[in-house]
Amino acid sequence: MLSAQGRPAEPQRGWVAGEVAERVTGSRHVGLREAPSISAAMRAAVYERLGPPDVLHVKEIERPDPAPGEVRVRVVVSGVNPTDWKTRAAAPGKEMPYPYVVPNQDGAGEIDAVGEGVEPARVGERVWIWFGQWQRQHGTAAEWICLPARQAVRLPDSASFALGACLGIPALTAAHALFVDGSVSDMTVLVAGGAGAVGHYAIELARWRGARVLATVSSEEKARAARAAGADVVINYRDEDVVEAIGRTAPDGIDRVIEVAPSNLLLDSKVLKPHGTCVFYASTAEEPGLPVRSFMTLNAVLRFMLLYGVAPGELVRAVNDVSEALAAGVLSELPLHRFSLGEAAAAHQAVEDGAVGKVVIDPAL
Repeated sequence: MLSAQGRPAEPQRGWVAGEVAERVTGSRHVGLREAPSISAAMRAAVYERLGPPDVLHVKEIERPDPAPGEVRVRVVVSGVNPTDWKTRAAAPGKEMPYPYVVPNQDGAGEIDAVGEGVEPARVGERVWIWFGQWQRQHGTAAEWICLPARQAVRLPDSASFALGACLGIPALTAAHALFVDGSVSDMTVLVAGGAGAVGHYAIELARWRGARVLATVSSEEKARAARAAGADVVINYRDEDVVEAIGRTAPDGIDRVIEVAPSNLLLDSKVLKPHGTCVFYASTAEEPGLPVRSFMTLNAVLRFMLLYGVAPGELVRAVNDVSEALAAGVLSELPLHRFSLGEAAAAHQAVEDGAVGKVVIDPAL
């Protein structure tokens, strides 16, 4: 590669596990090895055009070396979210941002190299990953990924790599939605879609912070999942009237709603307490009408969020909340559906079809 002046560029320097070179820090010698200037190949699931899941295929690409401020993570588990297949799907006027894309935002693994400016002691650290492919070409559906050091967060030894891959988008969304307007201690929280990934972590985080939690679901299978996450009351909206059920179990109303479906606006206006808050974190093709007078009467707060646009300071707070909950042992794996890299298309299809639980890709399979 040539530098801007036309001379051969200097090789990227960093530190990786394995070969030993001595670095002196005061009188202390630390065993490390300098990163090689030539990278090996790696396997990745990629798409080279937008479209349905079958545009995904396995390709051998260059294994990256970490740039300054980055770490390289050997991916053990890659998590698949709805945002991943929506990014891959075709749409009018949408174009490929790169010649090819390695999908998936979430994952977990082990740091095996660090770039300049990153503490070498991080080599060997178990981590969970967030925003792996946001505004980048390479996501976690690969054997390795390089990304900014702050986006690889320490994973406690007590937590599995599978749990780490379940976090990222779902847990950060849940944490921000729950806590952006303050404490939920002693509040009554309604989690719509309590069996989904965001719903699962919203239930666990709300209970951890002292809230009573109601959750809505659409089947008995999903009701079992919401109960397993710790919901105090689970309401199957296909079998009973949600407003009546909430009136029986929470007669004073709901302090905070974590809402997956904007079509529930009218329902939410009927169960929310005065001065309550309703946070919407997902959208549908349907644009519902807004019951303005009902929410005005309640002096309610309606908040709409997209995790990718959350203010940096608030995003850091959400990462810290998830890390604290993880260290406390209050977060759990969702039911897993495992796929290999070669089955990446099937993994994306499973998420698109609404699989209950978490779809993950294991690059070692």
